[in-house]
Amino acid sequence: MMEMDYLKESLLREYGGEAEEILAGLSCRRRTTLRVNTLKADRGRVEEELRAAGLSSSPVQGLADALVLPSGSESAVRKLGAYENGEIYLQSLSSMLPPLFLGAEAGEDVLDMAAAPGGKTSQLAQLTGGHAFITACEINHIRAERMKSNLKKLGCGRVNVIERDARKLDDFLRFDRILLDAPCSGSGTLDLTDEGSCKAFSEKLVHNSARLQKELIRKAVRLLKPGGTLLYSTCSLLREENAESAGEMKKLGLLPDPITLEGVEGLRLLDGGLPGSVTVCPNEFFEGFFMARYKKAP
Repeated sequence: MMEMDYLKESLLREYGGEAEEILAGLSCRRRTTLRVNTLKADRGRVEEELRAAGLSSSPVQGLADALVLPSGSESAVRKLGAYENGEIYLQSLSSMLPPLFLGAEAGEDVLDMAAAPGGKTSQLAQLTGGHAFITACEINHIRAERMKSNLKKLGCGRVNVIERDARKLDDFLRFDRILLDAPCSGSGTLDLTDEGSCKAFSEKLVHNSARLQKELIRKAVRLLKPGGTLLYSTCSLLREENAESAGEMKKLGLLPDPITLEGVEGLRLLDGGLPGSVTVCPNEFFEGFFMARYKKAP
């Protein structure tokens, strides 16, 4: 596949000798992972139900509410009462990182600019004890309705789902913290052993995504309150979508707020070309992922 040649050449150019490790990570079987929804349950109760269903699990050092299932499948988890009741949420470990490092607090106005299916939105609600005022954007009607259903099942109050392109939000709105988990090529989540997984990936998608990302960043900067925090993330490994897009925040006057990510079990970091940012190497536990955090001057 020519597009996979483009991916491999890009990884080799950007990461040098680490490209082989990245490609191996994109070819390995990812473990099933979930987040305990502490708005409705505690980890002990969830672990007990997993054991009763014959599913072993283990916590992840550095991610307090995460569990890894060494052998259980997502379909097995979906059969559990804890899943049906919204006590757990199937979520990759990498996607649990942005809400943690956004640092939202109770009472703050928080915007999730590209929110569906609602995993990070619900995690933001969980981390603030359900006491932040969260606005979640989704342009697609079906995905927005599904997100509303998910958030209701997970017990997330004070979340206002807006069916709108985040680029068209009214400029008079203001938020203390903004999470922009931007649309991207998904290069960090590809399964190179599955041709179907790679069909949507293309060089054109990378370029188009980068243009959209910069537009969303420009809107986010306008909506951010003085002193506010903007966290930008993608599930891509390519610098055009990561370091280059994130650099738009500095061009617009935001101040880098470096992320220190230590002590997370199974996490392997790469040099993504932007000091203070985080680039996660894909492996059996984590998807390829990128995060950068900036603040607006008071």
